[in-house]
Amino acid sequence: MVTTQEQVQDIRQSVIETPDTFQYSCFHLEHNGKRINDYIELSEVPDISPESKLVLVEDPYTEREAKIHILRIREVIGATAAKNDSVAGINAGVSLFAGVQESVEKVDSKSGAHPMSDYDFEKPASLDTYIPPPQSPAPKTIKSISVSPWNPPPYHLRQKGHLMYLQVVTLEGETVHITSHISGFFVNKSSGAKFDPFPKNAKLHAHSLLNLFPLISPSFKKEFNELLEYNSKRDPLATFPPTNAIPSSPWLVPPQQAPHFQQTWDISRTQDAYLAQNTENMDTLRDYNEEFQSTRELPKDSVQERVFRERLLSKMYADYTEAAVKGAMLIARGELAPLNPTEGKDAQIFVYNNIFFSHGADGVGTFAAEGGDEAARLATGKDVLGVKIVNTLDIPGLSTPGTAVVDYLGHRIVAQSIIPGIFRQKEEGQNQIDYGGVEGREVVATNEAFEPLFEKMSKTMHVKKHAVWDKEGKRHDLVSSVETKGLLGTDGRKYVLDLYRITPLDVEFLEKHWKGTEGEEAETGYPHRMAVLRSELVDSFYRIKLREFVNTEAQKKQKERAEKLEAEKKAKEEAGETEEKKEGEEKKEGEEEKTEEKKADEEDFKVDISAFELSLNPDVFSGQKPETEEEKAEMEKDEANVRAACAFLTGQIIPGLIDDLKEGDVGSPMDGYSLVRLMHKRGINVRYLGLIAEKAAEHGSKLESIRAIAVQEMIARSVKHVLGPMLRAVTLAIAPYVVAHFLNCLLGVEYNAEPKAVIDEELWKLYHDADFSFTELTPAAVAEKIQKDVFKRYRFTLGEDWVKNVKHVQLLREIALKVGLQIVARKYTFKPIVEEPVDEEEQKKLKAIEAVKAQQVNGNHDGGKKKKKSKSSAPTTPPLQKAAAPVTTFTPEDIVNFVPIVKDAASKSQLAEEALEAGRISIIQDQRELGQELLLESLSLHEQIYGVLHPEVARVYNTLAMLYYQLDEKPVAVELARKSVVVSERTLGIDSSETILSYLNLGLFEHANGNTTAALAYIRHAFGFWRIVFGDGHPDSVTTMNNVAVMLQALKHYHDSRLWFETSLKVCESIFGKSSANSATLSFQLAQALALDQDSKGAVTRMRDAYNVFLNELGPEDRNTKEAESWLDQLTHNAVSIAKQAKELGRRKRIPLTPRVTLSAKPQPQAGQGKGAFAESSTSGPAVGPAPEGLQSRSIDELVKFIEGGEQTGPKKKRGNANPKRRGAKA
Repeated sequence: MVTTQEQVQDIRQSVIETPDTFQYSCFHLEHNGKRINDYIELSEVPDISPESKLVLVEDPYTEREAKIHILRIREVIGATAAKNDSVAGINAGVSLFAGVQESVEKVDSKSGAHPMSDYDFEKPASLDTYIPPPQSPAPKTIKSISVSPWNPPPYHLRQKGHLMYLQVVTLEGETVHITSHISGFFVNKSSGAKFDPFPKNAKLHAHSLLNLFPLISPSFKKEFNELLEYNSKRDPLATFPPTNAIPSSPWLVPPQQAPHFQQTWDISRTQDAYLAQNTENMDTLRDYNEEFQSTRELPKDSVQERVFRERLLSKMYADYTEAAVKGAMLIARGELAPLNPTEGKDAQIFVYNNIFFSHGADGVGTFAAEGGDEAARLATGKDVLGVKIVNTLDIPGLSTPGTAVVDYLGHRIVAQSIIPGIFRQKEEGQNQIDYGGVEGREVVATNEAFEPLFEKMSKTMHVKKHAVWDKEGKRHDLVSSVETKGLLGTDGRKYVLDLYRITPLDVEFLEKHWKGTEGEEAETGYPHRMAVLRSELVDSFYRIKLREFVNTEAQKKQKERAEKLEAEKKAKEEAGETEEKKEGEEKKEGEEEKTEEKKADEEDFKVDISAFELSLNPDVFSGQKPETEEEKAEMEKDEANVRAACAFLTGQIIPGLIDDLKEGDVGSPMDGYSLVRLMHKRGINVRYLGLIAEKAAEHGSKLESIRAIAVQEMIARSVKHVLGPMLRAVTLAIAPYVVAHFLNCLLGVEYNAEPKAVIDEELWKLYHDADFSFTELTPAAVAEKIQKDVFKRYRFTLGEDWVKNVKHVQLLREIALKVGLQIVARKYTFKPIVEEPVDEEEQKKLKAIEAVKAQQVNGNHDGGKKKKKSKSSAPTTPPLQKAAAPVTTFTPEDIVNFVPIVKDAASKSQLAEEALEAGRISIIQDQRELGQELLLESLSLHEQIYGVLHPEVARVYNTLAMLYYQLDEKPVAVELARKSVVVSERTLGIDSSETILSYLNLGLFEHANGNTTAALAYIRHAFGFWRIVFGDGHPDSVTTMNNVAVMLQALKHYHDSRLWFETSLKVCESIFGKSSANSATLSFQLAQALALDQDSKGAVTRMRDAYNVFLNELGPEDRNTKEAESWLDQLTHNAVSIAKQAKELGRRKRIPLTPRVTLSAKPQPQAGQGKGAFAESSTSGPAVGPAPEGLQSRSIDELVKFIEGGEQTGPKKKRGNANPKRRGAKA
């Protein structure tokens, strides 16, 4: 059943993808005997009605259709081998979610086990978490299907309908030759030695290969049905390849000898390129620029048109980025010839697949005065960001080229679509550029045709129209930065280029730290003069100034109004108005006066913001020299505005972020990526990481995690800059040797203080002209290089022993993600191996055990098998043989692959974002039904525009899951959270901070939905990655551990719950101190947990601790203090009684407690997400103060009764009914 609003093309696609109609790929649809156009809507078909039937009619094949059919059938029957995708890397797009779900199913809850049963807080996090569990192989339907060596058909047979020949090997081992004919497929008489492509048997003929295979292989049908069943059990989200995003590649991968990477023999893998020819215009070069511009010019009046346009744009960005990455990788590996081979390496340019490539370095001296290569490198990154902003503005008539920046093997490659006419030689006297600076700032071009478009762009970016002067002193008025260029292409379109200076310079920073490009001071000064403010900061500065303007104007109007009323009052008094009025008239006139006054007040307090204007001149402090006094005054005013913006950054924005993090008003970042993302949202540049670290250090343990992450991020980024030139100087074959030695000098120095580089003599001879200076690196030299680079870029001084203080695994991860490394997942030795002495008794025991084992192996094979079988259900690790200790921590073999790091200019879908925001606002305004409808519409738009597997879709799944959880729609929240987890894993990374938080929230929703065992499994998985990403002791981990303890109590595992509460309190005290309200709240909860675990003495002690802190911090009248005092009195009063009855309690049957009031778990927001209508705060501990009932987590009488052994008389609480939005809720 279909509706008339559906596209015919969508119906075709659903036929192709439905299991019952897999065999069809070459067909058309008919209605009343007339063919339907594939590219129209069903409603456009003549005489169509809801009762109409469409008829599927098979078409004759063409060579293109035959190739499409073969590719499709190979995919359907599972005959397609895994491809080695150079763009994505090893294990790209892997998801571990199915493995976590399987672990839940294995938990035997009847025996009292739960996912946290064997959790060891002291044991270091295992890197094996990154290795996906081995998958059971899919049923094999056919051994191989490939293009026959007899191809192509001779000319005389082409005229008889022969398209191509195939060779199939069945499961029975028979080799069958098949002719692809215009009528379908038939078995021919050919063999490996004889060519006879005519039918072997008239019955062995079918229109589809799927119908032919059962005729030639008896076992095909059975195996194919098993394959369909196998595929149906797998989550489509975890198996479908992403279409609009590059899948995430993990930095740790299984060893290449692992079962995951067994290389399979498949001749058809090499034929994919041949079969793909002509199917998707693969043999013709795409004109990406024309595709981009024509797509942007599509109509966008209706919602349908906007969806279609944005979906096409999203697909275009993805295709372009993939092509750009492939080209950049070829250039970095030296496999592409430059257009100008006689130029220096950094000045060489390339064209590949209709994309223009250049190096992100100052090859021609454009940035010589600004910092050379460093300035050029930064400019390319800022240009991509500028193009993304302009793409988001979507100004009709203003075009941008497709742009991407790829970092690979130390190279930065810039990819741009080719603008028509950009390579055209201009006549003498004419400029290549039509608007903006032509040759730096020396020649300036203006063109009235560009001004209206550039003005729209600049107004949104708060860029001021200003004057610039060329080398002859001539004034030009520009509406954008002189660095931003306008070009009129030969296609008649107006293009904007070089968008790296859309905001002013951070002059306050540069005046302190920029020391020029020459001299001794330049060695310690900031590396370039391209330090610009972020556009987010300019927006914040504009908003704060607008708010100040509105407040000032409102105060003026209020004052004027007061003066006016005072004047009117005096005038009345002077006139001596004593006229008496009737009571009714007075009342009526009084009401009229009040109404008029109210209207007048409303009019008076309306502020016209059109009078407010604030825009910044991006070219101040850039060598512009005004000539007249008026021009100088204007320039001084512009400079003052820019200085005010710079002061706003360092004086308000950065301290504001630190305060928010200190107070716990926003989620705390867990790695460098989430910290930098949070900084960028606030408009803070990465160069301020040093300042962030210094300010965080001022607050001691409260912000120690922020300081540690900031320092680690600075070191990792400096490693990228120090390692980059070394990688550029060698080839791909030598790169693993460079990285391994560098990492040994940095992270393996405690294990081996004098590591030596591994040298492969054959390679060294082969690349005799390569730069092998990296072999001379020493740990001291590496530490010094990094220390200098950190100070130069971030103005931060690392301590003397900073190398010894780094977190090895966490820093290794950050370096791998920034450089693009994929490393073998194994236990790396960062510190000397200390063998614990074994006494004589232990040695005797060990020898006896070994002797028994040897006897069992040699003498009782059956018993050994039984023993193995009985333990097969539990995951066991085979005993490792003691191998010789490695010489160094890392070897070249550990560096398995290099993946590209990509920055693209793809903009977000404005339509999908608008729907999401409208849904949020509707729910805030208590319009629940409308809000939910808009939220679902937003989700549908996200999926249509981006495709399901995309980072933006993962984020909207997570947002909607949280919203539905707040709306008490728990099953929906769980379903959305599961999707969020899988999509996040595949597109953001299995250890991304966003993926970890998605797992934590899924655990919370599962618990609220009554599935606490699954919730604990998800949290355990996330917690394992959290410890790898950050380490132990993260502030937000207190909330997670508290949640785990609450969930274990719900499962009545009171002792394990107590352990988690104790660990949570330990971390909380280390961060906030023992006398903090957060620690007191946890002490209160721990006291209850101890009471449940029948430790009355410990319960009294912890409750006394909580009471003392509440008394000192909140005062004796606070509700929390009174409640703690009440609990303390009761527990103390019963302590003696409990001690007396200890023996009796030991004999009695333990009575399960179902508390009248239960604790609830708390959701985890993304880093930097604050309190809002649908985002609860993620403070480092449970909330204290505003919700005093939070402490009242159990009835005192009931708890004491339970401890004393009394019976439970209250009604039993149903599972999962507690409101998860409150820490305490009545059952």
